[in-house]
Amino acid sequence: MTSIGNAGEHGSEIDGDAKKYLIDGYLPTIGIECHVQLNTATKLFSSADNDARDAEPNSKVTEIDFALPGMLPVLNREAIRKAVRAGKALNSEIAHISRFDRKHYFYPDLPKGYQISQMYQPLIIGGRVDLPSGEHVRIHHAHVEEDAGKLTHYSDHTLVDLNRAGTPLIEIVSEPDIHSGTMARAYAEELHLLMIYAGVTEGDLYNGNMRFDVNVSVAKPGEPLGTRAEMKNLNSFRAVEKATDYEIQRQIEVLKSGGEIKQQTRGWNEVEGKTVLQRTKENAEDYRYMPDADIPPVVLSDEKIAELQADFPIMPAEYRERFAKIGVDDSVVRVLLNNQKLAEAVAETQDMAGDKAAKRIANLFSSCLPSEDDTDQAKKALNLPSVEHLVELAKMLDEKKISSTNGKDVFAEMLKSDDSPIVIAKKKKLLQVSDSSAIEKMVDEVIAAPESAKAVADFKAGQEKVLGWLVGQVMKRSHGQANPGMAGEMLRQKLSTK
Repeated sequence: MTSIGNAGEHGSEIDGDAKKYLIDGYLPTIGIECHVQLNTATKLFSSADNDARDAEPNSKVTEIDFALPGMLPVLNREAIRKAVRAGKALNSEIAHISRFDRKHYFYPDLPKGYQISQMYQPLIIGGRVDLPSGEHVRIHHAHVEEDAGKLTHYSDHTLVDLNRAGTPLIEIVSEPDIHSGTMARAYAEELHLLMIYAGVTEGDLYNGNMRFDVNVSVAKPGEPLGTRAEMKNLNSFRAVEKATDYEIQRQIEVLKSGGEIKQQTRGWNEVEGKTVLQRTKENAEDYRYMPDADIPPVVLSDEKIAELQADFPIMPAEYRERFAKIGVDDSVVRVLLNNQKLAEAVAETQDMAGDKAAKRIANLFSSCLPSEDDTDQAKKALNLPSVEHLVELAKMLDEKKISSTNGKDVFAEMLKSDDSPIVIAKKKKLLQVSDSSAIEKMVDEVIAAPESAKAVADFKAGQEKVLGWLVGQVMKRSHGQANPGMAGEMLRQKLSTK
């Protein structure tokens, strides 16, 4: 674990892991708060539709979201179930009793004048996120709360959209165990995977299903932790990394020049590649927290918690271990994990047909899928073949009924249609010819062809590399359908005996 010292200071010594994060003698310390929008059908305290994507402004609201007088909140049980499952993904303890509080601040997108949150007794306590690098980030807690609305600013006025007001969130608060932009990104990516695999969020970063608030401070080893600046509402992994790196360097330059870091909220300007001041940072006392008298406490027994966390899916770390054991490359594993259904399909192929088949299919997914830079919509539009068809394709490749190149063509077509690989291969005339008499006839024709005379002579003179050219001539005559291994072996035997 890369966390060092205690909550107040780094301590006089830092361990070897932390030393690698020193920049000009300063150690960055980073904590991240992540807002995760739960994918419930309705909002946290009202019956309004929770999915407001592409909806007309203020069309997904009820009297409760408008905070009309006399309207009382009703807690969404499904939101609690999702939050409890998120807690399992975070390796957290679930509180037997949790309560809601009012967080007061006055803003046009918060009609009540307060946000319903959990300040003093959150639902999710502690936890840990294990990164692929082997590093760990501890979780302080995660609490359930409602989201505020959205403001759209114009030159002379601002419009309020309350579609998002009341959306159920969990806010996951990490310990300050992160020490670089790279590590911040790795944590954000892993948290994103955990929440998607647990089935608690759609995880659509573009639409704000997960948003990251990054708190950065720097200090020299042995000194108290520095004053932090918070960068709000980062909604891409790249922004998390770049904004963190920029803010670390900004604070170091301020301190090196004799300046003082002020506690403040900053935004990330993607175009200019820098953080910009938004406002001075409020403290907890500024929000005047108080218990919400309208919402009873959430009381969960051990039996109820176990029930809510039952039938949990395989998580990313288990898939990584499973795929690594059969020799799947890390880059391929990353592609698979970016789409839970792909990871499931490869695992099911392994269960049905063994390690070799699973590795073949994993590599095919990696080579034929849209890259990480392509849109989520493009990935979701893919037709995922059945596991039976994947196993059939792996068997065809293993038995050399199709070449590896043609196997990619068949697989690419399988991602678009529901046809079996054998049907696709026949339709595209990609099945390899393994009939020895047919291949022998083509081999004899190639050897006898005038254009092959020099290559034949070179091979007999010991130049093995020309065999590939001769195999290519056989493949041309067969329109790519001859078994190249069989053709090569037959050429070698015939030319070695003449």
